[in-house]
Amino acid sequence: MTYKVDSSVLPGMILRDMFGIQFSALESMSHPPSPVPRPLSSDYALCCWIPLYALRLEEARRPELTARPAALLTADTTRRLWQVSPLARRAGVRSGMTVSRAIGLCATLRLCEPDPVFYEEEFARLVAALSRVSPVVEPVELGRAYVGTDGLEGLFGGPDQIVEVVQLRIADCGLRIGSAGVESAIHNPQSAIRLGWGKGKFVSWTAATRAKPGECVIVQPGEEGTFLAAQPLAALPIDPDTHRRLRQLGLRTLGQLAALPEDAVAAQFGDAGRRLWRLAAGQTVEPVTGRPAPEPVAAQLTFYSPVADRALLARALDRLLDRALASPRRVGWRVQTARLSAALEHGGSWSTVVTLRDPTARREGIAAPLLARWDAAPPAGAVERLTVEFTALVPGTTELQLFARDADAAARAGRRRALRAAVREILQRLRRPMLYRVIELEPWSRIPERRYALIDLDE
Repeated sequence: MTYKVDSSVLPGMILRDMFGIQFSALESMSHPPSPVPRPLSSDYALCCWIPLYALRLEEARRPELTARPAALLTADTTRRLWQVSPLARRAGVRSGMTVSRAIGLCATLRLCEPDPVFYEEEFARLVAALSRVSPVVEPVELGRAYVGTDGLEGLFGGPDQIVEVVQLRIADCGLRIGSAGVESAIHNPQSAIRLGWGKGKFVSWTAATRAKPGECVIVQPGEEGTFLAAQPLAALPIDPDTHRRLRQLGLRTLGQLAALPEDAVAAQFGDAGRRLWRLAAGQTVEPVTGRPAPEPVAAQLTFYSPVADRALLARALDRLLDRALASPRRVGWRVQTARLSAALEHGGSWSTVVTLRDPTARREGIAAPLLARWDAAPPAGAVERLTVEFTALVPGTTELQLFARDADAAARAGRRRALRAAVREILQRLRRPMLYRVIELEPWSRIPERRYALIDLDE
């Protein structure tokens, strides 16, 4: 039997033939493999945005929420509001408020406990539906994703036809928010889905924010500057302090910001100001970058006799995580979503899923939230089989890809990058170096001035 192995496979990847025999794919010496495949990219983007995505999903599950003020709570222990419905906002309720203050402003406010696992699963369905239209899909946050449209003209036609196909795919995956009928989201005026098409992610995102629910705003090629000039400063990805400083300068629109000299904006706001100026002027095109989706990684442990001791199960979980993290398919990736399931005595089962806010490749960072879920709602019986599965992975940093087992090296490299960025910022603003490094000259000397010296901290 002959096997053909692509030179782009990971080193140590295990292949299995039809008889169950395992063998390792040897690394090509002339073409070394890369831990993470090179992602695809697209200059033209279609932004799919569903405002208040999590709250919209709750309203779809519980239709009674649509007729009264409602709010979602945060998933942490602070008990503050996360997302607020339009009816609640009319009563003065805002995101970030405490529960007591929100109830004081709106006595009829309906509070909902969050269900992050459900939101992630539904959003994964949306991303999968978009992936059937284009191989270049970049999810950004819950309810917002970019679709690369380069090359789709030959399949579907112009931007209008591409938008229609995407809307049909969204409707086919079940996202008909605001309508219980079979009508797709295209002709549903109550749909919360907004679309924007243009060159680059910023133009498409700005177009989506200007679209009405259920509609799409298309920015034709060559009209990006005219479209952006009329948009408010709030369209830029800026923090409140920078927004306040820009308004103090009398700037209200992107066109007014783009009318200023680029160097003057950079001198005032640094590299961030230069990037904002180029976005406002339409000179920066941020392409859509597709994210490769690796296969889930799982590890399983079967006990000889049912186990109910929490300490023993915790040690078993650590062992399973070590095995899963050591899998060749996991090397170069960080874990974002982990699932822990247990087969219980007498045929029962138990399962929990955690989505990590900060993806990690460390066992402790994955075990802690899983054990917290275990303690909050433990299984109802003894465990016969324990399974850990990494259902969502994100690409790691370059250092983690090259040295997946050396987290300290990755942390040091991150600090060096931050330091180099600070040096460039100071040089751009002050036109002279202000950071220095201490080096040893004659540490044995009795004269202190000869022991050490200060030199410019170069990059």
